[in-house]
Amino acid sequence: MAKYSVTQSAVTQLLEDVKSDRIAIPELQRPFVWDSVKVRDLMDSLYKGYPVGYLITWQSIGAKLKGGHVAAHQQILIDGQQRITALRAAVAGMKVIDKKYRSVRIVIAFNPITEEFATRTPVLAKDPQWIADISDYFNAESPLSFAREYLERNPEVDPKTFETNLARLERIKNAQIGIIGLADDLDVETVSEIFIRINSKGVPLSSADFAMSKIATYGDRGRNLRKLIDYFCHLAVAPHAFTDIQDNDTEFAQTPYLQAITWLKDEAEDLYDPAYSDIIRVAGLVGFSRGKASSIVSELSGRDPETRKVDEERIPVAYDKLEASLLQIVSKYHFENFLMLIKSAGFITPGMVNSKNALNFAYALYLRLRDDKSMSEGERKHIVKRWFVMSMLTGRHSGSFESTWEQDIRRIGEQGAATYLKQIEESELSDAFWAVTLPNALETTSTVSPFFQTFLAAQVANNCRGFLSKSITVAAMTQQSGDIHHIVPKDYLQRNGFPDRGDYNQVANYTLTETSINISISNKPPAVYMAEVQAQIESGQLTLGEITDSADLARNLLENAVPPDLATVSAGNYREFLAGRRKLMATTIRDFYKGL
Repeated sequence: MAKYSVTQSAVTQLLEDVKSDRIAIPELQRPFVWDSVKVRDLMDSLYKGYPVGYLITWQSIGAKLKGGHVAAHQQILIDGQQRITALRAAVAGMKVIDKKYRSVRIVIAFNPITEEFATRTPVLAKDPQWIADISDYFNAESPLSFAREYLERNPEVDPKTFETNLARLERIKNAQIGIIGLADDLDVETVSEIFIRINSKGVPLSSADFAMSKIATYGDRGRNLRKLIDYFCHLAVAPHAFTDIQDNDTEFAQTPYLQAITWLKDEAEDLYDPAYSDIIRVAGLVGFSRGKASSIVSELSGRDPETRKVDEERIPVAYDKLEASLLQIVSKYHFENFLMLIKSAGFITPGMVNSKNALNFAYALYLRLRDDKSMSEGERKHIVKRWFVMSMLTGRHSGSFESTWEQDIRRIGEQGAATYLKQIEESELSDAFWAVTLPNALETTSTVSPFFQTFLAAQVANNCRGFLSKSITVAAMTQQSGDIHHIVPKDYLQRNGFPDRGDYNQVANYTLTETSINISISNKPPAVYMAEVQAQIESGQLTLGEITDSADLARNLLENAVPPDLATVSAGNYREFLAGRRKLMATTIRDFYKGL
């Protein structure tokens, strides 16, 4: 059986198919990203008979059409949204959505004597030789009257040239555009592969793109659920856009979905700003216990995961599950409580979390555990925090994570979250992990390493102070301004046998400290600057930081996982220092984890 069909459609037929919902364009409610110059160029290409590329559609089962009836086979446009929207704007005279979610016109003018297309300007609008808006001609009740009026305004033009070129403009309506229709029984992965091979730009089409397209095919409800996802993600990053959405998308503003995300207009938190692909993934885990975005497409298509057969009665049930999941995800109470939970584990800035998927799964787990009425809030927080930190340390949600997600969700459901987490800890966070694997993993120069960032999180959670600071905490410096300081200064190491960046920039040689302390230490070796601190303790006169007590100094070194004999560290025993500090850092992380 063929995996696709290739047909040709006239521009007017294409626009009619879109108008009647036989072809669904999920992107119509998103801002139009083409500028008017591209719209002009598209018109010029059609006028000259140039190819404008194929549109690619995918058959959708059980889509709701206008009037409430269900289409057996509606086509979802998965490539060509901007071209179709441009045609609707220029030929049909329809409005597009701009970046402020306003409906605006893009007007293309045409000079039938010079055969030029241009974006309409006030000057062109007043120039009688230009047709100021080609949609006026395409939608004119009487093309003959339109032509006669033009010639009356421009008695000097050659009527034959004008009529010839006007006829060429008219032919745009019948210009043929190729459509590659992909079969409805293809899975998302196959469709994506075909898309990449057909698409000359080689742009990948993600499973989340398909899911968003599929969601939008379910009538007004589907379209608004898709907007709920889009707008939530947009407002999480740009709260100021709320007024634009409220004022300009009246359809969405009349739904309860806008009220559900109104709180974002006053939200400034940026620890977790999910993209639509993240929301799709979390919704898949919460509502369907599925890790793959493509599985949501199957669910929303009514496909039984066991028999692989389509049952249209499953479709409304799937949309109910999706809606319930999304309303949980965008809930102010749930979202803010989850963020507080992650922050209480020491991860207080976006830069400390290098895995969005670790946050996605942790949020899904948090929402699912909220349905377990036998579990206390304290136990729920304990499990989610430990799971999140465990996933940061083990890279559990990197690589081919989707199958791992489904396995984890299934086993959590079978065994209970606490039992399954303990099982993972016993296998992946054994004594060997803390004593060998983690110290080895800390042998890196990457400050964004999840191991180094988890060490900093441990310091934040333990309210540790910066290196040689009396009162300024690592948390304060992480959020405001602090320096990553070389414990054994870089310049000193470079001059004493360690010229390579891979040696002096080891994270085991890093610690967070106040800028003033970093400047005071400069390029002095530990023996010199620690002698200064000792003299300061004895004299009480501040020269480097503010510590004036030996016991306080010992506590500070412990808080920063710095060996107590730091004053003896030199170029000669630098490598031993690194190995020893890696073990101290690993111990700090272990104790932090076990205390969560």
